[in-house]
Amino acid sequence: MQKKLNTTDATLLVMGSMIGSGIFLVSSEVGRSLTSPIWWIATWILTSFLTVTGAYAYGKLSSKFPATGGQYIYLKESYNPLIGFLFGWTTFLVIQTGTIAAVAVAFAKYTGFIWPNIINDIPFIGNYITSQQILAALLIIVLTGANLKGISFAAIIQNIFTITKIGAILLIVIIGMYVGFANDWIHFQGFFAEGNTLNPNTNKLEMVSTPTLLSIFGAAMIGPLFSSSAWNNVTFASQDFEHPQKTIAKGLVYGSALVCALYLLTNFAYLAILPLQGDPNGTTSYLRGIMFASQDRLGSAALQTVLGNMGALVMAILIMISTFGCNNGIILAGGRLFEAMAHDKLFFKKAAQVNKNNAPAYSLIIQGVWAILLCFSGSYNSLLDFTVFAILLFYFLTVLAVFNQKIMKEKLPIKDQVLFVTYLLILLVISINLLYTKTETSSYGLGIVLSGIPIYYIMRKKETI
Repeated sequence: MQKKLNTTDATLLVMGSMIGSGIFLVSSEVGRSLTSPIWWIATWILTSFLTVTGAYAYGKLSSKFPATGGQYIYLKESYNPLIGFLFGWTTFLVIQTGTIAAVAVAFAKYTGFIWPNIINDIPFIGNYITSQQILAALLIIVLTGANLKGISFAAIIQNIFTITKIGAILLIVIIGMYVGFANDWIHFQGFFAEGNTLNPNTNKLEMVSTPTLLSIFGAAMIGPLFSSSAWNNVTFASQDFEHPQKTIAKGLVYGSALVCALYLLTNFAYLAILPLQGDPNGTTSYLRGIMFASQDRLGSAALQTVLGNMGALVMAILIMISTFGCNNGIILAGGRLFEAMAHDKLFFKKAAQVNKNNAPAYSLIIQGVWAILLCFSGSYNSLLDFTVFAILLFYFLTVLAVFNQKIMKEKLPIKDQVLFVTYLLILLVISINLLYTKTETSSYGLGIVLSGIPIYYIMRKKETI
């Protein structure tokens, strides 16, 4: 019999699923969009508010619906089975599998730092397939195999790798604080400078109007939001935890709050070590700055600046460990979601079956196969753009559900009502802005969600696939 997991396991699963590649990569792209330090760091501050508030709301729902499937169950019970199915459908096609693919590609990208001649983004099969993509696919295969051994084995892997990657982040933070004190926080001069952006065609800074800057700010939130996502995955495997009504809620809030605090400290550390603005043709990691870190590998660039090539190598290895552990947690949780959908006859019938280790084998395998295909669909940033809009849509619907007194059995306190309304308004503005600034990729995300409607009615008619 598989051992049930506790609050510590839930917290570490949340942290492990959140901490992957994003914090070591996306701050460079944010820096190119927002070249003033205050605007740059503000994306992470707002993301922290949205993440912890969302986790708090999901915790309230988890106490009412402690069943396997988590967010899928919340949406199905709060609205109707169609909304629950659309979440599961989108999660399978882009959210869960797209995240798995993006993190696997990031793992391969940092492996390329160690063996650049072997692992790189140079196509060698046609114009698309690269050694980075092949390594990403192999990682998904290995971790899917590990999760087939059951929740207890997967949790051991998760806890070990989560503790290791927290150590990697703390290493950057400690070094950053030391460098900051040593150089009198020189890069924080002009911290409140007027906001501007980088023209990608000329690589020159451009002043923009306040409305334009706010729109750029909203679009720049994609990276931080993606880096802080996947905290909801712990809800998918609720029945694998002891006392899930309390355990899941605590794990969500504790884990998300700790990660957001670490992310803010990490970005301050980056700024302590490197200037935000840099030269794309700079000969050193310091001259390239945050915005032009080589292939956006900011974590390695920061340690390379302080410790030389050995520092960059150590950080690359630690980030590989981080992404490995992150994907283990995401893969672990996803299988349980599709198992719950199959029990409702809204997914492949075999997905409801578990193996001798009580692992949803068929769910894990088809999740892995689709994630591997997505590895070959585009770059890391493309996968981010593709998934974030869909993620935000279901965040909105799920948090909105806490206002449903019929399912919550109680009225929210005034302070919670104000908190969640603020959350929903901010999320709505960001989503509308993404449709405006990232029209193509956001429309694809929305189209995938809506494409599930006819599929749902076909499946309801047949009651199975």
